[in-house]
Amino acid sequence: MAEKAPYGSWISPIGAADVAAAGGGAQWLDVVDGQAWWAQARPAEGGRLALVRADGREMLPAPWNARNRVHEYGGRPWLVIGRSLYFTHWDDQRVYLRDLDSGTISPITPEPDKPQGVRYGDLRPGPRGEVWAVRETSTGPRRTDIRRDLVAFAEGEIRSLAASHHFLTAPQLSPDGRHAAWLGWNHPSMPWDETELCVAEVTADGAFGPHRVLAGGPGVSVCQLEWDSPGTLLVAMDPDGWWNLYRVTLDGQAVNLAPVDQELGGALWKIGTRWFAPLGEGRHAVIASGRLAVLDENDGTLSRLAPRVTQWHTTFCVHDGAVFGIGAGPEQESAVLRVDPHTGSVTTLGEMPAVPPAGYLPVPVERVFTGPDGERIPAYVYPPANPGFRGEQGAPPPYLVHVHGGPTGRNYPVLDLSFAYFTSRGIGVVAVDYGGSTGYGRRYRERLRENWGVVDVADCVTVARALVAEGTADPDRLAIRGGSAGGFTSAAAMTGQRVFRAGTVKYPILDLAGWTGDGGETHDFESRYLDGLVGPLPETRQRYADRSPLSHASELAGPVLFLQGLDDQICPPEQADRFVEALRGKGIPYAYLTFEGEQHGFRKAETMIAALEAELSFYGQVFGFATPGVPTLDLKS
Repeated sequence: MAEKAPYGSWISPIGAADVAAAGGGAQWLDVVDGQAWWAQARPAEGGRLALVRADGREMLPAPWNARNRVHEYGGRPWLVIGRSLYFTHWDDQRVYLRDLDSGTISPITPEPDKPQGVRYGDLRPGPRGEVWAVRETSTGPRRTDIRRDLVAFAEGEIRSLAASHHFLTAPQLSPDGRHAAWLGWNHPSMPWDETELCVAEVTADGAFGPHRVLAGGPGVSVCQLEWDSPGTLLVAMDPDGWWNLYRVTLDGQAVNLAPVDQELGGALWKIGTRWFAPLGEGRHAVIASGRLAVLDENDGTLSRLAPRVTQWHTTFCVHDGAVFGIGAGPEQESAVLRVDPHTGSVTTLGEMPAVPPAGYLPVPVERVFTGPDGERIPAYVYPPANPGFRGEQGAPPPYLVHVHGGPTGRNYPVLDLSFAYFTSRGIGVVAVDYGGSTGYGRRYRERLRENWGVVDVADCVTVARALVAEGTADPDRLAIRGGSAGGFTSAAAMTGQRVFRAGTVKYPILDLAGWTGDGGETHDFESRYLDGLVGPLPETRQRYADRSPLSHASELAGPVLFLQGLDDQICPPEQADRFVEALRGKGIPYAYLTFEGEQHGFRKAETMIAALEAELSFYGQVFGFATPGVPTLDLKS
């Protein structure tokens, strides 16, 4: 019989170390010589990205780290041509070649004058054994002093091919070798706002002729391209408000292959991301709002595959008629999978991630809440789950409102051990897809335009109040948590509302004016992001001050926990430092934990463990329940 105990104090077999071990996961998958290869995050090795293949062999041993800093979020970091493995190495950002026969590793690109001052990403095959890539060069002391171009390298020679835009994806060579195509965009647009599909002739000496724009432009986002034939391309773009799959000819004619009010694309945070792959005979594997499907252009249909897998990562490929990708579901964290598109059968490749017993895992419930203006707000509710305990009768559990990053991210109904860490202790979690989230079309995404800090906060408040009204959540024990853009929303809610009694703010944006190109406290890729999210400067400067959590630090509705990586170039620690300094001596409880060697998001096992245990202790102290087995967080005021 389940023991009655206060919510939050339940004993759980899911420890922070279990969450950290599961926090690795596969990335950047492709098939080489019939076998799936992928980059594997190793939290126990300082967050290193190893390169492994399905038979368990490690293709890139320690200390090599297949990761790069292009756009700071990184791009496709590895490529195999013949018996040569090309990869970008995190420590110096150079491209290296590993001979797959001898195992020797040698640098391909020169050592930059400034450490990590030249970066490469989105590696692609070019003609005559060349590798094509995006090159990012630091040109000055500021984070925004960046120049980019498209380059080719082979046998120690690097050639610049084009620099059509300030931001670029690597070129892709047409099947006949006569053309190259890529995506480009300029400030102040982000790639989900508008991009251009460019094509240029490739001359006999391998140079590019002048480029032409085939698709995209004002109000249209192209997020992926693949050559279909020497004269046509397949592209994911959203001229009608939804990312759909189009065929585009070299004279710019575009045809939607299956018009649907679904997203067959997404936000291009990392160059080299894929949402579709041709299967042949007019059929295409696509990721439709996170789910795998087959688009058949012959009859304009979209058919789901592997329905129990509710999230496919946007790195997948087709080989020998099968789909290879990385997927997760409500009962299983992400794993490398092979799907037969004819039978729908799913095979797990590599080692299957271990999961706790099912009774300790929350089953996500898909919900839609209604805002005051009638807007539908999707969310996923993860209720407390532990077979050994039950809460006290008549006392609803505490709830955490989880705010995803981006803010163009989104949530999926999948097993998340970081959520289960809390739910198995009697703390519910609700993950909100607030206005601005992807997966619901451009109109929903643009609800946030010039309304960041307003719509996102209001949607999270709406969901929290609805859970309280129906008796699901305790109104006196509501918390909000998030990182990056989610950290901003969490801090904005804590300083502008009186709904949440506690907040966890991870690697956040707290001073909007500072988080711009002029402010100098963010990187080039997002340095004009706030033009769309808040408003153009200088016309809306007062809005930046009014919506900055830093401007209202003394108005916190309750205690706050800050978690910050000290090497973060996207949301640098200066912002959290200033907020915490403003709290000193004000009588408002807070804690501020910083982590050496961590960038944007935590990758080291020891950091993940310390951060999660601190968060649990924080809620226990604020909400009044015991948290056995974790160190007591030191709250200051």
